Amino acid sequence: MSDSVQSEALVKLQNVSKHFGEGDARVDALREVSIEVYPGQVIGLLGPSGSGKSTLLNVIGCILEPSSGWVNLDGETVYDGHWLRSDLRKLRLEKIGFIFQSHNLIPFLDSTDNVAIVLNLAGFSTVEAKARAIELLEYLEVGQRKKAFPALLSGGEAQRVAIARALANRPRIILADEPTAALDSVRAGIVMDLLRKVAAEQQAAILAVTHDEKIYDRFDHIFYLRDGRLETENT
Repeated sequence: MSDSVQSEALVKLQNVSKHFGEGDARVDALREVSIEVYPGQVIGLLGPSGSGKSTLLNVIGCILEPSSGWVNLDGETVYDGHWLRSDLRKLRLEKIGFIFQSHNLIPFLDSTDNVAIVLNLAGFSTVEAKARAIELLEYLEVGQRKKAFPALLSGGEAQRVAIARALANRPRIILADEPTAALDSVRAGIVMDLLRKVAAEQQAAILAVTHDEKIYDRFDHIFYLRDGRLETENT
């Protein structure tokens, strides 16, 4: 466990299940999953295809509604048999940052505006949003590319801009779905080191779904999912 870990978990799930369909067509994607993730931790979610990794990430990200269980994010119970927030979009903007395998940058916006757009959606002025975006690009050591469009960025640079976008609204929970799959080993290591830096310095909890063996040593803990069940934890 990271030395920076504090006592209060940022992500808490108790007996969370998620199924799709009913009767003979029912698929149990998650089966009574309980997990806690603390400030400063970088957690890996591993398992074969169809094991429930992405479903778990989407439940934590308040994109998929659980079928049962209890979910607490950053000290707030957000699900207890039903969503306790009426505006889940606002909840995600407040608490959660998302990073994907494909950086999903908007091609007609430069790096600064790709980050600033999140803050614009959250109600910040254009001046405030751009200042925060440039601050983050500098923090992630890609400030020299602040005026570059996505097509002109390397894979590693584009992923750093995507990380800056995920951090724009200062969320304490970062969810990453295969964040290094499209990168070579050197760039993958750089991205993971940046995520560890974010976790430590901003006391964020980071969960990453991955099949990328070259980054396993960057995790504080690795959780394995099989057939929707959380089987083992490797420190």
